[in-house]
Formats: sequence, structure tokens, C-alpha cells
Amino acid sequence: MLLEVRKMKGISQAELSRKSGIPQGVISYIESGRTKSPRIDTMLAIAKALDCTIDELTMEGGQTDGAAS
Repeated sequence: MLLEVRKMKGISQAELSRKSGIPQGVISYIESGRTKSPRIDTMLAIAKALDCTIDELTMEGGQTDGAAS
């Protein structure tokens, strides 16, 4: 999720807001779950600012693809 990725990258909400152009309040709402379906352009801007994919921002628990066969 966004909160985990942001913290893993060591970036504050304020810094992410500056880098992405997304208001800090919107970032806070997404992280807290108050915004259930953020706009795709919002998530693209956040992903670009965090140097990750939208999938990485939306996957619970940091799961990765490529499950063992």
C-alpha cells in the first residue's frame, strides 16, 4: 500500500506532495483508506514520484508476483 511504500522510501507526505503535485490531504486520505478509489492520474503521479508502479502502491502486504509453482 501507499503508506508502506512511502515509508520504505523514507519520504514524508509533505515531500511526496511536492514531488507528485498531489495535495498532502489527498495523500493522507488515500493512505488512511478514506479515499477508496483514487483517480488513476493521481496514482500515476504518486507512483512516478516514488519511482514505483501503481501495482506496488495498491498491493496489500507488499506481495510480489511470481508465486511458486
